[in-house]
Amino acid sequence: MPKIIQTHCCIVGGGPAGMMLGYLLGRAGIETLVLEKHADFFRDFRGDTVHPSTLQVMDELGLIDGFLKVPHQRLQKMEGQFGDESIRIADLSRVHVKYPFIAMMPQWDFLNFLRESGKRFASLQVMMNANATDLIRSGDAVVGVKADTAEGPVEIRAGLTIGCDGRHSIVRPDAGLEVEEIGAPMDVLWFRAGRRPNENENLFARVQTGKMLVTFDRGDYWQCAYVIAKGQFDAVKARGLDAFRSDVVGMAPILSVGMSDVKTWDDVKLLTVAINRLERWSRPGLLCIGDAAHAMSPVGGVGVNLAIQDAVATANLLAAKLAALKSSRGCPSEDELDAVRRRRLFPVRMTQAMQVVVQNNIISVALRPGSQPFRAPLFARVVNAVPWLQGVTARFVAIGVRPEHVHSPAA
Repeated sequence: MPKIIQTHCCIVGGGPAGMMLGYLLGRAGIETLVLEKHADFFRDFRGDTVHPSTLQVMDELGLIDGFLKVPHQRLQKMEGQFGDESIRIADLSRVHVKYPFIAMMPQWDFLNFLRESGKRFASLQVMMNANATDLIRSGDAVVGVKADTAEGPVEIRAGLTIGCDGRHSIVRPDAGLEVEEIGAPMDVLWFRAGRRPNENENLFARVQTGKMLVTFDRGDYWQCAYVIAKGQFDAVKARGLDAFRSDVVGMAPILSVGMSDVKTWDDVKLLTVAINRLERWSRPGLLCIGDAAHAMSPVGGVGVNLAIQDAVATANLLAAKLAALKSSRGCPSEDELDAVRRRRLFPVRMTQAMQVVVQNNIISVALRPGSQPFRAPLFARVVNAVPWLQGVTARFVAIGVRPEHVHSPAA
């Protein structure tokens, strides 16, 4: 017989949405259990950009001082090499926010920080090595989750189950939630190359005819994303690892020494890019947020921050209602759960629409084979020529559409 655990709220997935929501609900005194299927948070392919909108949330929670002590790099000016032309796409110093920079921090450090910070709340528990396998139902309502753990199978009985288990969610298909696919023309090969102390470069994107590379300075290494046409990883591998390394160094000579760290294809991770969103985010007893509700493209690096915004909005809308149902471990109504979708759908739609514009006008064009040198699109050249416009583009990346602020109660 599986072990049975009773809790008020069970969060499936210990990513940015799940850990932030767990922290916020624990802070509000809601009995909360977060399930993370892995033994730790160490995932090399996870998004590492913490934007000013998230830094503001950390400030509102009183966590910012400790958070900024965690090793990170700061990105303020975003510049790209389009063919032979260098263009500044965004300048966060022009955005009127308290923290006008992107903190480049490994996501595992961010998640570990939230977990450690949440230990002060007796109502919050994070269970590692707990792989959710199925939903538990009572009639039409979801009443919990089945999971496999190192100690054997468990059943978590919960008033509210929240799916934060990403774009490969087991929660949303098990709940019969339909996905609207929007599509993406590319995939990403994610790898790291060694960085010597004297290597410095402001460029973060390089675009040439048929090729695109993004690099982030991570202190002692370069985190790299080599963009390929959708489904072409096997074709890239067929050319051989030497050809791949040569292509990368040809675009970014600064990586000429560091690429020796890419010794086999095992050092290159395929990130299959998708843009989609659920038509419906909830069922009785169940809610999906973050990538489980809307998978984002890597364009702008905003996925992590959209997930954080979802978590803040969810706590703002539901924490007090859950607190009122504390004695019975009850669940808010379907309409109250759907308020999260109604609140967050507009920012999601707008962000995905902008990602599609970039995909169609830059990435698809860049990845198209040809013999003519690639030239930056007109709007990018205009932004580069008119400095105040760099603040407009930076605001979209830094803050996004309708940012959320912490209004949920603190017990």
